Amino acid sequence: MADATLSHVGIAVKSLDEAITHYTAITGSKPIMVTEVADQKVRVAMFSSGGEHTGGRIELLEATSPDSPIAKYLEKRGSGLHHICIYVDDIEARLSALKAAGYRLIDESPRVGAEGNRIAFVHPSAGDGVLIELEEKKQ
Repeated sequence: MADATLSHVGIAVKSLDEAITHYTAITGSKPIMVTEVADQKVRVAMFSSGGEHTGGRIELLEATSPDSPIAKYLEKRGSGLHHICIYVDDIEARLSALKAAGYRLIDESPRVGAEGNRIAFVHPSAGDGVLIELEEKKQ
């Protein structure tokens, strides 16, 4: 698989249930997944027209705790675009290359994301103000 394929766009929402209603109406489909990621203090709903790991998906994120990164984001900026996620073949190699090139990383080591894949975040300063998530796609 080639790098730079869009996995999903993450959207911070105040109410996941309300957002699911809106995005179900907009997309004409129900989410393929709704789950909680306890260590990231979020509930997540994923919408996709082509299945689980087809790329180009919409991820809705709701904070489950006031100290969640999503809660802090919503407090500062309100609902809206939170991040874009790009598939990579080898996340450790990509993180190492970015670090060596001087990019600021939020995660220097991968962690497990909502769908069980290894993920890591790159600071918005590397993405011209956009938070970038890297996701290692299961082979």
